[in-house]
Amino acid sequence: MDSQLTWRGVEIDGWTALALLEWQREMGADEAILDDPLDRTELPVTRSAAAITAPAAPEPAPKPGLPDAAEVTRHAESLAAAAMTLDQLAEAQQGFDGLELKRGARNFVFSDGNPAARLMIIGEAPGEEEDTRGLPFVGRAGQLLDRMLAAIGMGRDLPDATRSVYIANVLKWRPPGNRKPSAQEIALSLPFLRRQIELAGPEIIVLMGNTPCAAALNREGITRLRGTWVEAFGRPAMPMTHPAYLLRTPIAKREAWADLLAISEKLGL
Repeated sequence: MDSQLTWRGVEIDGWTALALLEWQREMGADEAILDDPLDRTELPVTRSAAAITAPAAPEPAPKPGLPDAAEVTRHAESLAAAAMTLDQLAEAQQGFDGLELKRGARNFVFSDGNPAARLMIIGEAPGEEEDTRGLPFVGRAGQLLDRMLAAIGMGRDLPDATRSVYIANVLKWRPPGNRKPSAQEIALSLPFLRRQIELAGPEIIVLMGNTPCAAALNREGITRLRGTWVEAFGRPAMPMTHPAYLLRTPIAKREAWADLLAISEKLGL
């Protein structure tokens, strides 16, 4: 170990060289390097080096093509038109997968009451109670609606078609958190609602709240629309404030009572 080595122009013996090597190892230098630093970022990248330093990510699999909104709407219209009875329509709409909110709902809520009734009430969408029970207007707002109808001698459970009512919503699945339905959700539900009205054949329609007015009239602003007869789906229609609004704003019950009297007079009751 008495041979001489040269390190940075200085002659050192073998023992000193070993000591320096051990010191470098203890300091974490575990790779042999050149005397002068080398900037590896400036080196030309070869294919093999690129493969080692940055392996190429595999090509993503192509995503299957998603149908556009117009195609989904045409599919909804086709399903609705093919239904010859309300039962067939309910089955077709329940099997329709164009609405994402279907996946988060507990139940499909199609209708309640007498399909042969002269009066059809159209609401917005199922709430929590409706989603649980699978029937429209059965929560607090629905209970108030039943009392309102009873005040003019009508009800969903009456066997007489003259005084019974048929009840449905624009949307048949509950929106998450009872949020307001989107324009696309209304548009995709409209072919089924239109066919439901055609098959039930009511004389008069009640548009209960902003969403039914948006679907039937392409207009909102229920406090301005209420109380005036309009035409919707080829039938006389009365926009009315939703019972949920009446629970929050009891003073509006007086106007709702006037609307009920107008409906009763229109039906000749």
